[in-house]
Amino acid sequence: MKYSRVLPAVLIAVVSSFTAVPGWAEPGDGVAFNGSDTCAMVPDGKPFDLDALTISAWVKLRQSGGSQVLVNRGEPGSQFTLYLLNGRVRMLIEYAPGKYAHANVPAPPPETWTHYAGSYDGKRIQLYVNGKPQHTTDAPGRIPHCETELYLGCLRPGERVLDGWLEDICVWARALSDDEMAKVAEGAAGGSLDDGFLARWTLASLDGETWKNLAGPGMAARYQEDMPLVVQKDDGYRGIWYSNQKQDDEYVYKYSGGLGTYCMKHRPFAIYSKEANKTFFCYGGTDPELRTLLHMVAYYDHATGTVPRPTILLDKHTTDAHDNPVISLDDEGHIWIFSSSHGTSRPSYLSVSKKPYSIDDFERVLVTNFSYTQPYYLSGQGFLFLHTRYGGGRRLFQMTSRDGRNWSEPEMLAHIEQGHYQISWPHGKKVGTAFNFHPQPNGLNWRTNLYYMETDDFGRTWRTAAGETVTLPLTDPSNVALVHDFRSEGRNVYMKDLAFDSAGRPVILFVTSGGWQSGPQNDPRLWQTTRWTGGEWDIQGSITSDNNYDSGSLYIERDDLWRIIGPTQPGPQRYNTGGEVAVWTSTDQAKTWNLVRQLTRESPWNHTYCRKPINAHDDFYALWADGNAREKSESRLYFTNREGDHVWRLPVKMTEEHARPEIVW
Repeated sequence: MKYSRVLPAVLIAVVSSFTAVPGWAEPGDGVAFNGSDTCAMVPDGKPFDLDALTISAWVKLRQSGGSQVLVNRGEPGSQFTLYLLNGRVRMLIEYAPGKYAHANVPAPPPETWTHYAGSYDGKRIQLYVNGKPQHTTDAPGRIPHCETELYLGCLRPGERVLDGWLEDICVWARALSDDEMAKVAEGAAGGSLDDGFLARWTLASLDGETWKNLAGPGMAARYQEDMPLVVQKDDGYRGIWYSNQKQDDEYVYKYSGGLGTYCMKHRPFAIYSKEANKTFFCYGGTDPELRTLLHMVAYYDHATGTVPRPTILLDKHTTDAHDNPVISLDDEGHIWIFSSSHGTSRPSYLSVSKKPYSIDDFERVLVTNFSYTQPYYLSGQGFLFLHTRYGGGRRLFQMTSRDGRNWSEPEMLAHIEQGHYQISWPHGKKVGTAFNFHPQPNGLNWRTNLYYMETDDFGRTWRTAAGETVTLPLTDPSNVALVHDFRSEGRNVYMKDLAFDSAGRPVILFVTSGGWQSGPQNDPRLWQTTRWTGGEWDIQGSITSDNNYDSGSLYIERDDLWRIIGPTQPGPQRYNTGGEVAVWTSTDQAKTWNLVRQLTRESPWNHTYCRKPINAHDDFYALWADGNAREKSESRLYFTNREGDHVWRLPVKMTEEHARPEIVW
């Protein structure tokens, strides 16, 4: 039997025989998965866009309960999955868009090596146990093609993780015969197995975090064991430096710099507690050599005017600032840190302080996967957690929890074309969210349009600003939540902030521009607001800056006093992310803005991402970082008060347990 589909040359390997993997009877052999946050992923999933396939693996389970994945590609019920569910092992195939079938057999006993394999030939699914066919089911059709990754030992990072060991995982681009499968289970085979043999991962091919593919070059998996909490004190405040999408010009990057408080779709970074008289905050930090992203937790003590040595909560093993943490505070004063991930390549974590109002010790509560993280603790109710999940685009979801430990199933809020970026904010028992969308076929860099909806019943019902009920999820660009059609005007929309007036009516802050690249060709970058008047959306805007990712916060202190703190003024790296920080006020609901003062001057690097705390105290009103926007550099962290008459820098190097931040402007 010859495999006829044309594959890239690097994916085809001629294999004359398999060698048996030794020591099957010895407990602990194979690659270990811990049932919570171990993950192995092949980032490039395109080679697994197959019309026919076979997957095989040896598995030994610690326990056979729950849902555990051996091999997966795609969301639940899509693409293909070899997994355990409710005491049965299943081979699932999506044979048409939204339609799937599976063959299934009893689960193996714990602590016993068992060989499972599933094949699909475009007509039927066949499931094998120890080389023998056990169950067949019809599934006539074709697996839809997609861009998603391949996972080994989990559905996605932190989800349905195998509690046991895997060994000798193989993938073929065709359905093997019964005779061939029997030889595979015996550990040695030859003949026609060389045709279409794509991948093989064994214990012997695991080298640190690289799980090499023995079938040929390419398709190495990235293996990541559990990441324990660090929970130790650092000797100073250092922010993470990050860049995204290189440009072939003097501006170097689409956006870049000191991004410890990045991005605007992560919120909140700080919360003021009246009971403790402290502003608790988190940020994306790093080690002195700038090698990795550290999730950092600290506070500003308003009584003493000091900060402690910050706590290192977690080493994220990446330098991607999309993995930055955010913070929440419950009714009892426990500090919750939501440790995000950029897409599905790494796990996400939820941790909580062991004592109220203390950053000295934490415990891990949850390992899962979420991005662009926006949790809000609503007093007396619990957490309403808005976030993004990847899979066919960036899709908006919500989850709720009364206690932070038991969570509802994710509910999709919106998935329009290629997805969204959102910002949100609470107001009493209300939470509002504003978002754009990524139109097909242009993608992420052509984000446009503006939408808004809100809930005042803990996410059970979502309504427009006018009170019209929204049917979830939103899937059409023209829907009841649409605030303004910027796509028809050819304008990009960058989400910045959300606030509410005294009547609880939303005001959205955003930047519009002519395109995604850094540089003057996409001027003007216009800072705009839109206010719900009770009958319509009123769009205003007169402030300009020089980069799409110039980002600040909006404060509505009174209906006749609005304030923006942000890097609107040109910085040392012109037309790059950030600049010099300024304070603007408006007394006529954004029809005009007055530049009150420029907070930073003659800076060596650009300042970026000015963030407001929840319940902001006048003495700690905005938090941000700086960094060279055109090359990797150190990054420092700053804050200012409401009046903007001082800017303090958090201590970069500490020799004592507490220190007083330095006044720098």
